[in-house]
Amino acid sequence: MADTAQELFDALADELAPLGAKKSKMFGMPCLKDPDGKAFVGLHQDELVVRLARDSAEHAEALALDGAHLFEPMAGRPMKDWICLPEAERERWSEFAVAARATPRS
Repeated sequence: MADTAQELFDALADELAPLGAKKSKMFGMPCLKDPDGKAFVGLHQDELVVRLARDSAEHAEALALDGAHLFEPMAGRPMKDWICLPEAERERWSEFAVAARATPRS
């Protein structure tokens, strides 16, 4: 089992590689991008950041987790399709990372 958030993120990258995920950077943080170069998962301050369509059941479920919140890389400008999942919810990171990879891009 991964001990740190970074190790867990690296394990997710390995798990999602068969789905075309590639490690990269977004806003200076480690992220995973799909084959089209679009980021769908990131690691920010020991939280997993996932892109889920704001009107989806997965988005509502992720946001309802204790400690989860919208990603706000700049104060006052939340990214409404991106949710930060706390390390305390690490058992669910893979589930939401897979959902983020499957989320259609508009």
